[in-house]
Amino acid sequence: MEIEIEEKRENPLLYRKEIRFVVIHEGEGTPSRAIVKEELAKKLKEKTGNIIIDYIRSHFGSQKSIGYAKVYKSLDDAKKIEPEYIIKRNFETKEKKEGETKEEAEKGEEKEAVEQPEMKEEQQEKKEEAEKKEEETKGSEEGKEEKKE
Repeated sequence: MEIEIEEKRENPLLYRKEIRFVVIHEGEGTPSRAIVKEELAKKLKEKTGNIIIDYIRSHFGSQKSIGYAKVYKSLDDAKKIEPEYIIKRNFETKEKKEGETKEEAEKGEEKEAVEQPEMKEEQQEKKEEAEKKEEETKGSEEGKEEKKE
């Protein structure tokens, strides 16, 4: 994976540097934000905590992606300016994701447990209705046979 910096701009009003870059990733999928942040930090000689990646867009059929990142002087400056969802995207760890998936799985199990008794009741009602129809058809068939005799 290679990163080429296409454009680098200073934005003194927002206390940041704005960077447009190209990631060439031959034989690999689109790299994660964490990997790109580390590579950018090495190239720019900055801390990974001060880098916020806005987006990484891959091109269909080619093995390169275009991205836009912002390098702040401090994390506090970034939190003042950037929307909360961008901050979460850039600093979310695998542990949080695993915790969320466990919680979602537990919720799913609870939903299944709640839905199952309802399903059983519906199935029982359908069985009872089917049995009643069978009895009615048997009774009407027996009556026809008796009349014929």
